[in-house]
Amino acid sequence: MQKIIRIGTRDSQLAMWQAKKVQKLLEELGHQTQLIPVKATGDLVLDKPLYELGITGIFTKNLDIAMLNDDIDIAVHSMKDVPTVLPEGIIQAAVLKRANYNDILLLKDNEEFMAQPNGVIATGSLRRKAQWLNRYPTHTVEGLRGNVNTRLQKLEDNDWNGAIFAAAGLERVGLRPKGAVNLTWMIPAPAQGAIMITALEENEEIKEICAELNDKDTEICTGIEREFLNRLEGGCTAPIGALAFINEKEEEINFKGILLSRDGKKKIEVSKKVKVGKHKYIAKDCANYVIDKGGKLIMMEDEGIEKQFSIYSTKKLSEAQKKLLPTHMSVQDSDFIKIRFNRIAPKVVKEEIEHVIITSKNGVEALLNSFTSDELQFKNIYCVGRRTKKLIEQRIGKVTHSERNAKKLSEYLSKELKGQEVTYFCSNLRLETLPLILKANEIIVNEVEAYKTMYSPAKVDEKVNGVLFYSPSTVESYMEKNTADKIAFCIGDSTANEAKKHFKEVQIAKMPTVESVLELVNLHFVKE
Repeated sequence: MQKIIRIGTRDSQLAMWQAKKVQKLLEELGHQTQLIPVKATGDLVLDKPLYELGITGIFTKNLDIAMLNDDIDIAVHSMKDVPTVLPEGIIQAAVLKRANYNDILLLKDNEEFMAQPNGVIATGSLRRKAQWLNRYPTHTVEGLRGNVNTRLQKLEDNDWNGAIFAAAGLERVGLRPKGAVNLTWMIPAPAQGAIMITALEENEEIKEICAELNDKDTEICTGIEREFLNRLEGGCTAPIGALAFINEKEEEINFKGILLSRDGKKKIEVSKKVKVGKHKYIAKDCANYVIDKGGKLIMMEDEGIEKQFSIYSTKKLSEAQKKLLPTHMSVQDSDFIKIRFNRIAPKVVKEEIEHVIITSKNGVEALLNSFTSDELQFKNIYCVGRRTKKLIEQRIGKVTHSERNAKKLSEYLSKELKGQEVTYFCSNLRLETLPLILKANEIIVNEVEAYKTMYSPAKVDEKVNGVLFYSPSTVESYMEKNTADKIAFCIGDSTANEAKKHFKEVQIAKMPTVESVLELVNLHFVKE
């Protein structure tokens, strides 16, 4: 039976278009395919911690995880979004023939504003902003973020003269307006306009299939551009442009690169031509030229510039988790909740308990703080959250049933255990949702206070744009010392419901994990 090639993609309109293009090309070659939109980070069962593998791309990491988890065979990316160093075990399997690599200006009225001192344009790209200000130093550049449709709507809703977009993105989804202006003077992002396919290095069959789609000229040119970027050690935080193209008549590669300060006042440009086949060192030579002309100093000076955005996590983040956020974002964190395990009386677990409810990892740890796993004779364990389930099954025993949140679990138990008795290992600050619904359905709830949750709030600076919350208690703790004039990024529905009592703007992660909350922050503050 022929293998079905599982194509992983983000679920935005543009990403789906690109994935469908790859799907069509593969099916024209006689292969069976299946599109798999990948929305959020799942748990991994790997020999190493995930982030030791180098999975850092804001827009690519979920697809990397899905591939390492064997949920997909290939992933389709906008090549300019892919980190220059791929995670261990993942390779570039193909690059499709490049589309329009230019940036374009979408106008609200006409081009007359370019000659005026007070023009206003919008972009979410540091590279585009720096190049525009270098050319039009008296103009104002407003931030513009979100997916293609969101950015187009913002242009419509705001009193700007225009906004800058990647031509390929708008052309692919049929949204390029007739009056758009090609900014041929603006050097694009490395690999702009190209689509990359990645695969597992060990999957020889998939690699051979993908090789049929590879465009050699595009592979050469984008490879030079990405090496130039890598050698300058730049990324989304440095205004770097690079473009390589092949002059077929002269059989030579033309390259031009640029590095600017973020305000556009300083600029270093480089250009070079070499014969095709003699291009091995062109990226290295051009990067060294920029460095020798003071490129490193420009980037070091920019490091001292105030961060564009600031977030505050109400739970300490690991260094690996912080690396998931762009460096132009200021990150502060502290534990707004302190946990203290109670001593649970031995008589509680002296005999087998038929039905047990545990709603957090803290509940698991509290039990194991008082007893060994052999002493915990639980016939049926019900829990909230995948990570809680995973910890229970690693250290106590099999979970009978789990749900995403307490409300859903209580609704399930109300149908399954009506008239029976449950033991609920909880915190002193647990939500009323679960016990109220169970009691309303004639289920006896024996609550055992396994741990104490204590508030430990800190005063958050007024400049912070968003606050990350991981439980209703973290919201309550935050409100003891702070105001709700920011965006609340929440790990789940229960947390969001508490946040909605205070905050005007509340966003909910797609998965109940810290990484998914960080992904939510990225999608809000970083352009697609």
